Amino acid sequence: MSIEKVTQAKSEIAGTAAYATLGAFFDGGEFTDIAGLAKSQDTYAEVVAGHGTVDGMEVYAFAQNPDFCGGAMSKAQAKKLRKVYDLALMTGTPVVGFYNSKGGRIDEGNALLAGYGDVLNAASKLSGVVPQISVVLGDCMGTGALNAVCADFVIATKDSKLSLSTMGEACDAGTNAENGVVAVVAEDETDAIEKARELLLYLPMNNLVDSFDSESVEPEGECIAHEICDGGSIFKVSVKYGKNARTIFGRIDGRTVGFINTLGGKLTAEDAEKLAKFVRFCDAFSIPVVTMVNSEGFEDIRSAAKVSSAFAEATTAKVSVVTGKAVGALYVAMAGTGANADFVYALPEAVISPVNPEAAALIAIPEEMNVSVAEQKEVAARYAQEKLSAFNAAENGYVDDVVAQAELRKTIIDALNILANKRVATLSKKHSTI
Repeated sequence: MSIEKVTQAKSEIAGTAAYATLGAFFDGGEFTDIAGLAKSQDTYAEVVAGHGTVDGMEVYAFAQNPDFCGGAMSKAQAKKLRKVYDLALMTGTPVVGFYNSKGGRIDEGNALLAGYGDVLNAASKLSGVVPQISVVLGDCMGTGALNAVCADFVIATKDSKLSLSTMGEACDAGTNAENGVVAVVAEDETDAIEKARELLLYLPMNNLVDSFDSESVEPEGECIAHEICDGGSIFKVSVKYGKNARTIFGRIDGRTVGFINTLGGKLTAEDAEKLAKFVRFCDAFSIPVVTMVNSEGFEDIRSAAKVSSAFAEATTAKVSVVTGKAVGALYVAMAGTGANADFVYALPEAVISPVNPEAAALIAIPEEMNVSVAEQKEVAARYAQEKLSAFNAAENGYVDDVVAQAELRKTIIDALNILANKRVATLSKKHSTI
């Protein structure tokens, strides 16, 4: 092929939607193609791949190209994606994939399934080694959807479709967000690209380096997360999944943290799954976990086991703060000895109890609880203040200190500073079975 034909071919590819997507994603719209001239049957490969920077961080990215055979998966596309994953594994570099495809080239038969398998295998090897983000911009159906959801986080435009089924079942971004599949819903492609860039800035390049530190910014103070995290540093994930807990990436004194905030009610199965996945991700990349504990417990024992296992296994820096009620198994799993937290603090109004305070009062002082229901609440509250208070827990060594909310940010900063070089030797094993 002459240089003129090469130039013409590159110009043709550069005019496609996928090329524009990667241009909008990388700094300055510049990136270096990977296998840019690869062919798929009678056209160019249905994906554009390359490497460049996002706010100075080296990143690999690919975008399925709807302008070539609808972005359908093929042997050629699978080969390009496998090359991206192999390079990312060798260099310890994050991978961001933009999905917009009508499915696969069915006429390639079993070779197509082998291609899907190669890509899934490569992505699985990368899990926990480098961060992976999928961005769904249009249709992502069938086996291709499995590729997308194997990433650490899925961002999807509100009008996108994501499902293993190709038969038209409900699979919009809102439904997938409620099911825990999609972590972030974006308004449109521009918003999705910006959210992917923003999320990357909270994450390290790989599991052997720390996240980028930034300048410390005074908090904004709208709620407890905003009072503790640097101003403007809140990035919420999986907001629509689980109703009684929030998972957030933020910065505290310029340092990235995984911030968990429980909201008072019992943790549901969805809450538990969300928290366990979030803690395990943070642990894989040594991101400190700061947990605000305010809950009456778990709705079921399986949820309790899932959360307990995630916290207990995590060796990253862990700071827990009891902000309201911490009852029974939930205290043990998220703040007590079961969580293996490095530091546990409590606000002055916190209550730490082996059972619900009302039940504790019925057991400990049955004669005083032999009153009307309305009066029982008053008696139970008084008992909790006297026997189940944060001060009582501190006196007995169950929390490290009782801290006023105004001093909480400084206390957490000091804890994270001393834990910055934390190292823990673990038992030799493949993985937990819980």
